[in-house]
Amino acid sequence: MKISSLALLSLLLAALWTGSQGVSFRSSYSACCYKDMFIRRKIPALLIKSYQQTPSHCSHKAVRMELRNGKKFCMDQDWFQQYQRQKESTLTST
Repeated sequence: MKISSLALLSLLLAALWTGSQGVSFRSSYSACCYKDMFIRRKIPALLIKSYQQTPSHCSHKAVRMELRNGKKFCMDQDWFQQYQRQKESTLTST
């Protein structure tokens, strides 16, 4: 009886540990951009609420953006650099 209880407890702990490791593993890749997430048209800078560059482990180097209306998508880094220059020039001209 004690052996079966110990075995059951071990299996339960192993399942919990594996589940928690899986969640943290997947969540690190949720910050990546994939082909179907990219948008090709330029977005006015005023509509952008926030942005974040993809982590180094991602296959596509890009910037994840969130618009003020809650939509999220990815842009290539070239466009993002243009956006930053535009934002800086707007700040210095005011």
